[in-house]
Amino acid sequence: MLRVFAVLSALALIAMSAGMVFLLGVGHWLVKQDNLQKADAIAVLSGGFPVRALEAAALYRAGYASEIWLTNPSGQPQIMKELGIHYPSEADFNRRALLRQGVPAKAIHILDSPIVNTADELEVISDSLQKKGESSVIVVTEKAHTRRVHTLWTKYESGRGKAIVHGVSNDAFDPNGWWKHTEDTHQVVHEVLGMMNVWAGMPMRTRLREQTSVAQADSQAQQPLPEADDTKDDPVEQE
Repeated sequence: MLRVFAVLSALALIAMSAGMVFLLGVGHWLVKQDNLQKADAIAVLSGGFPVRALEAAALYRAGYASEIWLTNPSGQPQIMKELGIHYPSEADFNRRALLRQGVPAKAIHILDSPIVNTADELEVISDSLQKKGESSVIVVTEKAHTRRVHTLWTKYESGRGKAIVHGVSNDAFDPNGWWKHTEDTHQVVHEVLGMMNVWAGMPMRTRLREQTSVAQADSQAQQPLPEADDTKDDPVEQE
């Protein structure tokens, strides 16, 4: 019994130590930023309005890029369309914030493809790099979100261009005591679960991506088969 008690006590101590290491380290681990350098564009990920847009405006004024890209969180709700009511998207508000910060309208581009999550956004951004023939983009997000952005880009989009991941300068996230504030705790839990999904190979997918995959499959299935060349087996034609 004493040996069993000793083993259980040791396991409990190890578990407590691991928990403390997690509490003290995960906040810092989630933050993974790149050194700023000039790029072809600055992309603002959705969420965190208006701080991400304001950070992008500051980078634009500092000369880091000549244009700003805004992702387009899934379109106007269908019920609002049916009622004939315009429902402004986050991209619309980000655009207004950028204009107020002195960014000229011609430098602001809302990427057309609708998105739901970070994986969608990075795919749309890399598609834009390809279409525009550009090679690098500064991706602006919150600091706690930077590691997941890094991991997703490296795993799925790195062959299509370079992403310089940048966290908002005045981000209030506290990596030393994230468990003390509800907002920070929610952010850490969300990011850890997101990282687990990436490590598992993205088994959790948005309905938007599922619908896109189904539509592509249907399109391929409906393509007509090439007509057979009967002359190859026709002795008269061969002569």
